[in-house]
Amino acid sequence: MLFNSLDLTIVAIYCIGIIGLATYVSRQSSGHERSAEDYFLAGRSLPWWAIGASLIAANISAEQIIGMSGQGFVVGMAIATYELTAAIALIVMAKFFLPLFLEKKIYTMPQFLEQRFDKRVSLVLSFFWLAVYIFINLTSVLWLGSLAINALTGIDLFHGLVLLAGLSLAYSLWGGLKAVALTDIIQVVLLIFGGLSVSYIALTTIGDGELLAGLTVLINEVPDKFDMILSPENPAYNNLPGVWVLIGGLWIAHFAYWGFNQYITQRALGAKSLPEAQKGVMFAAYLKLLMPLVIVLPGICAAVLYPTLEKSDQAYPTMMALLPHGLLGLTFAALIAAIVSSLASMTNSISTIFTMDIYRSFAKTEASQRKLINIGRNVAFISLTIAVFCAQPLLGSLESAFQYIQEFTGFFTPGILVIFLVALFWKKATTMSVLIAAATSLTLSIFIWYAFPDYPFIHRMGVVFLVSGLLCYLTALLQGYVDQEKAIDLNGINFKTSKGFNYSTVIIIGMLAIIYGYLW
Repeated sequence: MLFNSLDLTIVAIYCIGIIGLATYVSRQSSGHERSAEDYFLAGRSLPWWAIGASLIAANISAEQIIGMSGQGFVVGMAIATYELTAAIALIVMAKFFLPLFLEKKIYTMPQFLEQRFDKRVSLVLSFFWLAVYIFINLTSVLWLGSLAINALTGIDLFHGLVLLAGLSLAYSLWGGLKAVALTDIIQVVLLIFGGLSVSYIALTTIGDGELLAGLTVLINEVPDKFDMILSPENPAYNNLPGVWVLIGGLWIAHFAYWGFNQYITQRALGAKSLPEAQKGVMFAAYLKLLMPLVIVLPGICAAVLYPTLEKSDQAYPTMMALLPHGLLGLTFAALIAAIVSSLASMTNSISTIFTMDIYRSFAKTEASQRKLINIGRNVAFISLTIAVFCAQPLLGSLESAFQYIQEFTGFFTPGILVIFLVALFWKKATTMSVLIAAATSLTLSIFIWYAFPDYPFIHRMGVVFLVSGLLCYLTALLQGYVDQEKAIDLNGINFKTSKGFNYSTVIIIGMLAIIYGYLW
């Protein structure tokens, strides 16, 4: 066990403190009965800083910190494309998607599809998201988090799964989204501080006490790991196919994830206003530019210090072992913070989708607000329990859980993006046309994956997106090609953004141009 009593004390203070703070911010004023909107959307009262921090805390978890750091060990800085280009996707989401969603005052993404199409589309997407969140997202976060706990403390993997699930439920089950979002600013500060601390200690270790000397040694010893665009000769080219990461299928994954993923958009849906939501999303876009230093650089350092690691996902936990006591405990608390925050975000979204979209669709009578909240809490508990028992069978034998997530979520994301884009911006899209797009996305993705296993999944997503979109168009054409009654009237939507938002967009695009221009 790497920890001493100081480390354990710091971790214990964090766990007790986050539960206490979540309980405090979730308290209700005297005489006020909590509603479903209070529980699932924080009463639509979230400020910008909570939205931005919560977006990052929901996104950056074990599969990012450990999985992406592991890919940094194998591939290098090129894997940071997922983080850097996500800033652009966030900006697009804030400017073009959020105004429509907030105008509709929805709880969930499936609810929006029911308003635009019908209940069939809503239920198909609801069941799909429940399956993905439980069997891909929750399991991967729990498994990678448990691996880190095992590497640093020696705690058995299964007990680590149970501990993480229990801590997540302890601070989020009572307060819902408000408890999660208003504590995420602490989680994000810990996350960034912990990651930067690991990077700093690793570089000074490589450079014999000098930060810049360590960076110089790193660049000289593994120069190929600082290529942002991989050549076809690179063994990782199939996962990150050169310039296509900037102009190809990765954008499909980005827009589907950041624009239409329930546990991401739910934070913005809980905003007190559209400008507040947009400021929060822009805050998250700036934080995204820091992430390569926080989660990828430690993996590159591990390639120099520990080049013979058996599994790439061991890179980040191994690097944490370099930290002095006290800082080790604080950084471990940061890792736990990232894990439990994402778990809480996912389970809150699972409970919201099940309660508001599935349960209410099949319930014969209108449920009370108290009953809806209780159902949501029970579903959160059940979903985490399922994930705890499924994590090791699904992920235990994989080399990289991060690539597992990208590969298999890529079966669905092209169809999801087609569905939402036509729902938002094409009046002639019909219910049948989007169901055809969803079915095409899954079946064609599986066919290409099975028949052409070496075909880059980023290319696969691009092909599937185009074919799904084409079949969506042809179906609408065969059904009469007329404006649908439930189509959205875009003339009544205000897409204008503030000067600060526009200036920040220019700054972020400029910074990305410099990064890619320098590291091409």
